Amino acid sequence: MLLNFKEDMSFGWFGRLQFKVNFKVLVIFLITFGFSLSASLAGNQPETSSLNLMPYPAKVELAPGQFRLSEKFYIGGEAQPGHRVFKAASRFMSRLSGRTGLFFEQDYLAGQTVTDQTRLFYHFDQPGRLIPGEDESYQLKINSEKIELRARTDLGLLHGFETLLQLLSADGGGYFFPCLQIEDSPRFSWRGLLIDSSRHFMPVEVIKRNLLAMSAVKLNVLHWHLSDDQGFRVESLVFPRLTQLGSDGQYFRQSEIKDIIQLASDLGIRVVPEFDLPGHSTSWLVGYPEYGSAAGPYQIERKFGVSSPVFNPTIEKTYKFLDSFLKEMTALFPDPYFHIGGDEVDPKQWKENPDIQRFMKKNNIPDEASLQAYFNRRLLKILTKYHKRMVGWDEIYQPGLPKDIVIQSWRGQQALVEAAKNGYQGLLSNGYYIDLVESAERHYLNDPVPVDSALTPEEKNLILGGEATMWAELATPETIDSRIWPRTAAIAERLWSPQGIRDVDDMYKRLRIISLGLEENGVQHLKNQPMMLRRLTRSYEIGCLEVLAKISEPVKGYSRHSQGKAYNSLSPLTRFVDACYPESFEARDFRLTVEKLVTSRDLRQAEELKNRLQLWQENHQKIIDLAETAPALKEIISLSESLKNVSLTGLEAINLIVSGQPADSAWLQTKFELLEEARKPVAECQLAIISGVELLLNSLKK
Repeated sequence: MLLNFKEDMSFGWFGRLQFKVNFKVLVIFLITFGFSLSASLAGNQPETSSLNLMPYPAKVELAPGQFRLSEKFYIGGEAQPGHRVFKAASRFMSRLSGRTGLFFEQDYLAGQTVTDQTRLFYHFDQPGRLIPGEDESYQLKINSEKIELRARTDLGLLHGFETLLQLLSADGGGYFFPCLQIEDSPRFSWRGLLIDSSRHFMPVEVIKRNLLAMSAVKLNVLHWHLSDDQGFRVESLVFPRLTQLGSDGQYFRQSEIKDIIQLASDLGIRVVPEFDLPGHSTSWLVGYPEYGSAAGPYQIERKFGVSSPVFNPTIEKTYKFLDSFLKEMTALFPDPYFHIGGDEVDPKQWKENPDIQRFMKKNNIPDEASLQAYFNRRLLKILTKYHKRMVGWDEIYQPGLPKDIVIQSWRGQQALVEAAKNGYQGLLSNGYYIDLVESAERHYLNDPVPVDSALTPEEKNLILGGEATMWAELATPETIDSRIWPRTAAIAERLWSPQGIRDVDDMYKRLRIISLGLEENGVQHLKNQPMMLRRLTRSYEIGCLEVLAKISEPVKGYSRHSQGKAYNSLSPLTRFVDACYPESFEARDFRLTVEKLVTSRDLRQAEELKNRLQLWQENHQKIIDLAETAPALKEIISLSESLKNVSLTGLEAINLIVSGQPADSAWLQTKFELLEEARKPVAECQLAIISGVELLLNSLKK
């Protein structure tokens, strides 16, 4: 089966797909393997495939047959021990062995020379450079006798190994790879994940396991946020008080930074550091108050939000200090790009400092935004001296800056469009703020360059890609993985795959399977929930708590900060809400089943829904009993009670649907009011099944 993806504008703004099917090959494949394609639920858009690949490749050609795995599976190529590809091939074999339990005969750690026994051949033409725009394409061919993986650069091979692992299948006869051909390359060259290690410190093990997970879904940039008001996180040998006084003792030694950069390089991932300037700078000024715009002393900020401390941009010693610091850091971080932050500068201290105001008047600087632009130009000159290209948030965009800077947009696509129209390269992060615990669907349908974009082809080329942003106000090393994964895999597909691949239902189907595979890289997005619930209850018997947690979600956006708790960097993030996943897949399944019931009146769906609702209704008493010995659960009793009431409403509605009886209008009104009450957050959580029950009620309206 040949899937050729190309945009068909006649299908509307979301770019439906056309695909050509080699029918003869498809029939053979269906007969041989029972492979089937189900009709898409998104209008005329075809489902991408039943292959559980993410990101989905640009071109896939399926063929009859299978490559069967055995312990005599040998890998071979031209890479030598120590080379990036050799390491990748070794990891591939180790992971393949772990997934299958096969004891491979080859000592793949000692050598991968091609022999008559070789069944997986890999080849690349040249080493890949870790820069935007480098060739990351690859070609994968599998027949019943051998597997060939080829790429222009070794970066492409890394991606090909990940695709091959995702293709691993099994049946009663053992493990196999389906026969096929894949030609694949990314849509965008900058596919990033921002990890904030400042608001809450994220130690080495957190960064490493997330680098491995990034590689699994073909992300290629770690944007590392390393300074903010709550902490300065990188050892400086030139200015040691930055971490001595500004980090609470939690920071990365330079040796650890180098180790992380090496791992990232082995995975084909660039590391772009961010040191926020001139605002968000409290932690800088704790040790070096003489560079601030107000008299010290300064203390590490425990609260979140926009703080007043800001560098003084009008004194020369500020630039001498930053020159020395940047000289050290640009030598430590080899990436050609360097992020200066530049966002959310509070001008209060600039306005209140008479010396700064006199400087502005003397130099015809009309306002504080222009003063920040002056600071940015001075900073750009320093970075250019050290051969770095400057990246910053929307606020750094000012007329007159050189066109080789990169604007990262948190404000929205319009800001990105404006920058591109003026010749500036850009990155999209608005819509990819994963710390806001929005749905994977919302992120997935958010595109750096929408189909209906008014940009010219030349302007579109200035959009380098995008980044998922994991800000850490409400995340700790224990919870950060569940806030990143698996939703970031959906963002990774948006940044890699052809634009027309946007079937949401198919994405969710594949996302669940990819989520399980990500655990292999050490990320703890699935395993930590039961651990956290056990700690809350001091018990192994947490079944009822898991039932409630799996259909509850944290409140969305920034609303947790307005729910009554005054969060700061020392607050516990160990409550029930922190154990809940950002998105409930169980609630989504429930709603989809409801949709089937109200359209088909199929009794099978009715019974399935009733079983779920009965379980949720009966769960409440168990929560009450558990809370008697676990005071931390007292705050969720009313949430559990709401679940009981909502579940009873759902059961009553299904009985009416199945019986065909009309619903009394007064009864309906009462139940809709009950749902509205149940929508109110409890302990910063919300029930995710309410929309499904509401759909049941709506179907009963006359």
